[in-house]
Amino acid sequence: MFVMGIDPGLSRCGYGVVTGDGSRLAAVAGGVVSTEPSMPLPQRLTVLAAELRALVAEFRPGAVVVERVFFQVNARTAMATGQAAGVALVAAGESGCEVAQYTANEVKQSLVGYGSATKDQVQRMVASVLHLDAPPRPPDVADALALAVCHLTSRPFARAVAAAERRP
Repeated sequence: MFVMGIDPGLSRCGYGVVTGDGSRLAAVAGGVVSTEPSMPLPQRLTVLAAELRALVAEFRPGAVVVERVFFQVNARTAMATGQAAGVALVAAGESGCEVAQYTANEVKQSLVGYGSATKDQVQRMVASVLHLDAPPRPPDVADALALAVCHLTSRPFARAVAAAERRP
């Protein structure tokens, strides 16, 4: 199953595609969609939407995972990130694939075992789990790959819990 992770951002929106075959995970693609800060907001969102739609069409993931904006100190940054996340959710939803969201802390807990892990720890764990020679750069790509890994590794557990809850 292909899973695409999206680390939303208006200036830099990271994406990463991971395939999972049992316990073996592998990175398929990763990159950043960028928009120019000098462009008007509607135009930046339009560019981001078109690029994300094209990526979803190209990779045809079974699921798209978008980071849930949980908390940011800077309100302006939070708004831009939220707008980018909304565009990503629409692009994913239009494709008809499964759509999921996780907070950064949930991803860190899943991947590193500690919800307050540093970016460096997450990047190193992503490289380890995906058998990469070096941590993915820029951090937006590592975060997107981490989202996809989190979903692929959490999904079997979530299904088992749901099945157990259905039992009498």
